[in-house]
Amino acid sequence: MNEPRKSRISALKEPKQARSIELVAAILEAAVHVLEREGAQRFTTARVAEKAGVSVGSLYQYFPNKAAILFRLQSDEWRETMDMLRAILDDTGRPPLDRLRALVHAFIRSECAEAGMRTALDDAAPLYRNAPEAQAAKAGSDRIFLHFMREALPHAVDAEQELAADMIKATLSNVGANFSASPRTEAEIARYGDAMADMFCAYLRDIC
Repeated sequence: MNEPRKSRISALKEPKQARSIELVAAILEAAVHVLEREGAQRFTTARVAEKAGVSVGSLYQYFPNKAAILFRLQSDEWRETMDMLRAILDDTGRPPLDRLRALVHAFIRSECAEAGMRTALDDAAPLYRNAPEAQAAKAGSDRIFLHFMREALPHAVDAEQELAADMIKATLSNVGANFSASPRTEAEIARYGDAMADMFCAYLRDIC
């Protein structure tokens, strides 16, 4: 993991033709396999190309270095998480606290299902954590939570809404990662989700 922290992490080009799309999909599938089986410390472009059955030169047409591959995997995970956040928190047909409870359960279950991959990506995070692309992704999830808090806490001042959004988002991320570090049963996941949801809902009711 000795590549410079400022290495380019965006893809060199987007695949447009079916063959190119299949090639990139094969590279990403191989990258997931290598990352989960061998970890971030042994992750190399050569190993990914070998697993994908393509030449390193073909891989470099789309990804300039291993940081770019890792960031693409992380970006896909962030995008899936933000889609989940929007789908649940923007569902105005349900009361805010019901949405928050549903989000907690969905997030904890997702953390447990993808624990191995997420741990490996966290190990690789120094390669892209401070990149503009990574900061933009974080800002996107911050906006989703803050928008929800403005609806859930309409009478709270801005500072209280911002604190609630930051506290819940940070707690979900950190506690969820810690909980999912060990294998969990469905019953354990449900109990943990209920406990976290109860805590968050009590906190928001207190602010109201």
